[in-house]
Amino acid sequence: MTFQNYSDIIFNAFLSSFRPNEIMNRKSDIVKQVSEAVGLRPKSVLFVGFNPAIIDISAEVEQVFLYKCSPTVVSYLQECGIAAQSVDPHNCEPVDLTVATDEYFTFAHDEEEQSYMLRELLAATCGTLLTTVKDYKNQEFKDREYSQPAIIKTEEDRIAYVEIHDWDQQDRAHWQTSVYELHRGSCEYCGQYERRTLFFKQLARASHDLGASKFLVHKNLMWKSLIKKNYEHVISISK
Repeated sequence: MTFQNYSDIIFNAFLSSFRPNEIMNRKSDIVKQVSEAVGLRPKSVLFVGFNPAIIDISAEVEQVFLYKCSPTVVSYLQECGIAAQSVDPHNCEPVDLTVATDEYFTFAHDEEEQSYMLRELLAATCGTLLTTVKDYKNQEFKDREYSQPAIIKTEEDRIAYVEIHDWDQQDRAHWQTSVYELHRGSCEYCGQYERRTLFFKQLARASHDLGASKFLVHKNLMWKSLIKKNYEHVISISK
């Protein structure tokens, strides 16, 4: 399973929520605060996977591009009046801001794949790359086995999301994530997703090696996915 599939779970959770505007505003506010902190006024933005911030941010920029978004997400955004189009980051003009949240760079099998993913997005960015990462160095043992479950309240009911992590016994940095969606006694299984830990220093070093001039962990900002309650650190990488 790919990050695009994982992103679709987040998209479905967003659609199910009876508070989509509140979620959208909260996520877009983080993107705006990061842009302000690095002195960036983006005219073009590339979103990797579905992000509730797309809907709000699209009204303030000239161009919105999508990568690793399913046709269902693209159609939904277009129905919302958002002129967003899917692109291949290798064949598009560099954008001012790239947004890759929900621990995008951990959806890899090894460090080589992580390096490729980072190189790909930095090459597609002429301004700033925004991403999120958990603090794996100080991770509690219980967080290694499962993420903190999240509840999405719908108009009439609620949906619970649970992530289970199966760690590799030989490679301690590698694991597989399975997502379970629980609703009225039914259980939908989504998985498995290949994952790999990513540390702040590792990401900073790799960014520097790829020509980034500034790496910043925004200590006053934290990101939280719709399908788990664990907080992720917000990081900006500027060219």
